[in-house]
Amino acid sequence: MTTTISRRVVLGAGALAVAFVGAAGIASSALFTDTDTSAGNSFTSGTVDINTGGGAAVFTVSNLAPGTVNYGKIPVANDGSLELRYAVTSSSTNADSKALAAQLDAKVVAIASDATCNASAVSGGTAIYDGKLGSLALGDTAAGAQTGDRVLAAATSEALCVQVAFPGASGNAYQGAATSTTVTFAAEQTANNA
Repeated sequence: MTTTISRRVVLGAGALAVAFVGAAGIASSALFTDTDTSAGNSFTSGTVDINTGGGAAVFTVSNLAPGTVNYGKIPVANDGSLELRYAVTSSSTNADSKALAAQLDAKVVAIASDATCNASAVSGGTAIYDGKLGSLALGDTAAGAQTGDRVLAAATSEALCVQVAFPGASGNAYQGAATSTTVTFAAEQTANNA
C-alpha cells in the first residue's frame, strides 16, 4: 500500500509542477508595452554653386603694344549652401602660330569683391599666380585639398584681380598676334573631402 501512495504522491507532485510552470509561462507573457513615433524627419542635401559672373569676358583688349599693362577683375561668389574650394585652369588659342598667350605675363591676386582691381591692388597683394597667361592655373582640379586651391564659405565672395602685361622686350614676331583665353573654375565641397 505504501508503494501505491508514494507513486500517487510523486505523480501528483509532477502534475502540480507542470501546472506551476504553465502558470509562470502565462504570467510572463503579460507585458506592459508602449510605442511612439518620430514623424516628419526631413533631409535636404546642400549645394555647391560657384558664380563667376555668368561667363562674361573680363578683357577685350586690342592694339596691344609692348609695355602695355591691363587689369581685369573676375568676381567669384559661392552661391551654394556648402563651403567650397575651387581651382582655376585656362586654355588659350594659338590660331596664328605666334603664341601670344605664351608671351603675355599674368599676375593674379585675391581681393575683396568690392575692391578695385588696379596696379596698387596687384602690388599691395600677395600673388596667387605669377607666370604666363597661357599657363594660368590655381590649385588643382583633382578631388580633395590641393596646394593653391581657394576656399570660400557659403554665401561669401571674393574677386581675382588679374594683371596682364605685354613685355616691353617683345619683338616684331608678335605684331598682329591674337589669342583668346578661357578661364575655367572648378568647385567642389570641402565637407568630407579632405
